[in-house]
Amino acid sequence: SEVQMKWGIKILPREVLLDTQGRAVQDYLNQNSQGVNQCRIGKYIVLDLKQTDVAESKKKAIEITEQTLINPLIETYSIESL
Repeated sequence: SEVQMKWGIKILPREVLLDTQGRAVQDYLNQNSQGVNQCRIGKYIVLDLKQTDVAESKKKAIEITEQTLINPLIETYSIESL
């Protein structure tokens, strides 16, 4: 039977790269005395997949993420079951 699985994909710029959006937010917060050490801005994508089992569903979510959703030169990701 078909299993409906939702996967959350968190995508962030690689640590070694300058995150200009994150830096702008960090600077703004610190101008308002918020004491932020670092702010990074990324994307969060939810994939709702229909597969025959959980392992296949996760494999498909990883495949979609690596082939379509991220640029591996400048981004990293993590995946979680929802």
